[in-house]
Amino acid sequence: MEKSIEWQFDSYMQELFQMREVDIKEYSPLTLAYIGDSIYDLIIKSLVVNEGNKQVQKMHQETSSYVQASAQSQMMRKIQEYLTEEEHAVYKRGRNAKSVSPAKNQSITDYRRATGFEALIGYLYLKKEWKRMLELVKIGLDSLKDG
Repeated sequence: MEKSIEWQFDSYMQELFQMREVDIKEYSPLTLAYIGDSIYDLIIKSLVVNEGNKQVQKMHQETSSYVQASAQSQMMRKIQEYLTEEEHAVYKRGRNAKSVSPAKNQSITDYRRATGFEALIGYLYLKKEWKRMLELVKIGLDSLKDG
């Protein structure tokens, strides 16, 4: 049976860069949010680029509307009802983490909820639960369109 593309990429990356196996429970919630921010940004940019060629500035503006803390906070309000206990615990750890400073022009509540969202995305990414991660992002994005 052929191995999945995701497994091949992950396996090759670990081998090529000699990455060590890490227990993701050792990572702080802000570390999870750090990688989750990048992964979520990549998902959104992939969706924006898939819409076709546009001026880069227009793509950046569209991307920014989805990656800002207020949008992530709104998404997280909807996503919460779909979380498992484990996922909810990761979200809460991220939401309650003490970060250095909140984002400009964002409320503390939105910023904290967005940090929890990013921690959850980072956690699911590092656990290689990519399908679940994308399902939750889709629920959140759909809630932005409906709201």
